[in-house]
Order: sequence, then C-alpha cells, then structure tokens
Amino acid sequence: MATTSKQKAGTQGAGTAQPVDFDALMQANLVRVFGERDVERRRAALQELYAEDATLYEPQAVAPGREAISSAVDALLAGLPPDFVFAPAGQAQGHNGVGRLFWRAGPPAGPVAITGTDVAHVEGGRIKSLHVFLDPVPR
Repeated sequence: MATTSKQKAGTQGAGTAQPVDFDALMQANLVRVFGERDVERRRAALQELYAEDATLYEPQAVAPGREAISSAVDALLAGLPPDFVFAPAGQAQGHNGVGRLFWRAGPPAGPVAITGTDVAHVEGGRIKSLHVFLDPVPR
C-alpha cells in the first residue's frame, strides 16, 4: 500500500485533517526543553511546544503544567553531568495525535549512558501529555 504525505506526517487527531510534523515537534522538545539548561529559553520553548495544561509523566513523577514541567527538567539536568546531551535515535513517528521518539543521552564524544522513548499525545499542534520511558539497559 502506498504511503501518502499526509500519512507520513500524521494527523492532528480523530476528526481533523490538520497534519502534524511529529518529528520536528518531538525533536524540538528533546533539544529545546530537555536539553536546555537556560530556564528562560526552556520556558519559551515550553510556551511554543506544549499545551497550557500539558502534563509530563516520568517513571517516578508527574508534572502538571508548564512550570512544573520546567521544574522537573531542572531537577533532571541537575542530576546529570553538565556535558550530557540528549540526541534523537532516529526520526519520530506518529499518527492520530500520538507520536514517539527514541532518544539517547551521554557526553557528546563519549558512550551512550541513557536511552529511552518519549510518547506524546498532541492536540492543536502542541504536546498535551508526554510519557517518558527509560530503558533498563542503554540500547
């Protein structure tokens, strides 16, 4: 079966035809939110990429709202070495309002220390909820 450009980009959600670029959205989230140590730049990215009432679900915590998400990212980054970077492990895929992105983190020139998957529910072109899954052993 042939894949149309609309199928490649995914769709906003049930009943809408507005395409979502899941790859651009989720990679921007990885770099501009989770990889951003400057709080003001991260807040600006959250305003652009996340719904106002978005929620972050991590294995040990839930952060409702943009400010709580920023605080959760602060706590995460504070526990990582300052040279750690997050990078996508391929392109994000998505359809019907849900996207996923595999990622890895570690020193830029060093071995991969952490890998995981982000699963996002997207509404209105913004992340409504993000579920972070950490791999038990880096892949």
